[in-house]
Amino acid sequence: MSEIAIRTQSLSCDFGTIRAVDSLSLEVPKGIVFGFLGSNGSGKTTTIRLLLGLLEPTSGQAEVLGFNTRSQANEIRQRTGALLEHPGLYERLSAEDNLEFYGRVWRLPPAKRRARIKELLGNLGLWERRHESVGGWSRGMKQKLAVARAMLHSPALIFLDEPTTGFDPVAAAALRDNLQEMVAREQVTVFLTTHNLVEAEKLCQMVGVIRQGKLLTVGAPDELRAQAGGPRVEVVGRGFTQRLIDWLRERSQIASVQLQGDRLSIVLQKKTSTAPLVRILVDAGVQIEEVRKGSASLEEVFLTLMEQP
Repeated sequence: MSEIAIRTQSLSCDFGTIRAVDSLSLEVPKGIVFGFLGSNGSGKTTTIRLLLGLLEPTSGQAEVLGFNTRSQANEIRQRTGALLEHPGLYERLSAEDNLEFYGRVWRLPPAKRRARIKELLGNLGLWERRHESVGGWSRGMKQKLAVARAMLHSPALIFLDEPTTGFDPVAAAALRDNLQEMVAREQVTVFLTTHNLVEAEKLCQMVGVIRQGKLLTVGAPDELRAQAGGPRVEVVGRGFTQRLIDWLRERSQIASVQLQGDRLSIVLQKKTSTAPLVRILVDAGVQIEEVRKGSASLEEVFLTLMEQP
């Protein structure tokens, strides 16, 4: 059995003269959370619709869970869950009745249906409010229920398009935890689009970045951060002179130096001890208050890719 959940080969989709997805070639392994990152209009949602067989590609091909999106779309939709731009909820019904309805649509046996509804509402913090009409809920609560709807039939693959929109930080963190637990417990694959790069960094084992329909890069977050440059050192203090900054910029082991107020940011060419660097700064008269080591954030990588010609 293939260990690849999603495979596309030169997948393209045109809307008139606009190419929404441009020769997308991608492989997503099973059992991970894959983050698909891009700005508005970059082709993220169109890609999901192509993978679900809701749109016919202009050229290229794709397989989802081993099924061809052109000829076996029904098989794909039976084995996947999806939360796109609309939550798909009946607002006059209670939360429990919404899931009861969808459980019947999926033909879940009564006992399994009731257990699954209780499990999902409990995990998402909605069990105590299961009898309330959904119409009176906040956007964030409705979105959590919509996630439960997508997960109800225990699909092998779930597509989540901006799932934490409208969530407060506590609710977003709870959903992240729930998704991580679900991946581990049920060996489900999650294809996630998000604008929240901090969320992607915490949740995703692999990410892909798309711009104007073209896939720019794909890999583990650590791999992408490495592409943005070497290790970084941030020094907080006083006494940074222009002469010192110019001298640092001439060092072969230093890639770049930037001063912003009392913060000196240094990007190193490779991983190395910071002790000699700190000693140089002290000898130069810098009054150091704090030294932080780290690497580029996923947000920095993303913004760099968006700015490239």
